[in-house]
Amino acid sequence: MGRHIPAAHIVWDWNGTLFHDNEAIIRATNAAFAEIGLPPITLEKYRALYTVPVPKFYERLMGRLPTHDEWVLMDGAFQRHYALHSVACGLAEGVEPLLAGWQDAGRSQSILSLYGHEQLVPLVSQLGIAERFVRVDGRTGPSGGSKAEHMVRHLRALRGVAPERTVVIGDAADDAVAALAAGAHAVLWTGGSHSRAGLEGVGAPVVDTLAEAVREAERIAAAA
Repeated sequence: MGRHIPAAHIVWDWNGTLFHDNEAIIRATNAAFAEIGLPPITLEKYRALYTVPVPKFYERLMGRLPTHDEWVLMDGAFQRHYALHSVACGLAEGVEPLLAGWQDAGRSQSILSLYGHEQLVPLVSQLGIAERFVRVDGRTGPSGGSKAEHMVRHLRALRGVAPERTVVIGDAADDAVAALAAGAHAVLWTGGSHSRAGLEGVGAPVVDTLAEAVREAERIAAAA
């Protein structure tokens, strides 16, 4: 008998990938900047400079890392204003048939996000897609860090999912870093927090639509 080959699995990022919240992010970012007297930035500049961990992003703008007190002040302002503006946001265009198609083909998928777990889980249900995922994990610790350690825990918690047949789809270079840390693959798309220039060079395929990302994930998993 041949050996069992685990089904292909996608780990989806949330903010800027499945959830189209660019406008809420830039408004919340500028509100955070205003707390310490930084001028507002455009979405284009945000996408050119944004990086994870978030304090490094602030360093690119300030010329230094924010102090502990500055970080607490800015992060608090960001979270408040994001909650205010994100209620007007929804799923990225074309997401629902992509999720349905992947599931209907007998493959599994999950969500791992640095968005707060207590906010993420009800939002996924509210948007009517919870049944598409075998697991939904949001951030449970302090904000501002990398996704890598969370990705390792996330994949370990998934039964019957092999990291080598798992593809992380996200909008940030840190998604590729996290995938590598967990022994998985990554596909990055250009519609979220990073520009194409900011995504290229991290060793993962870069695509311009989520449909392309899913096709690339299928190809990668089949070759594993």
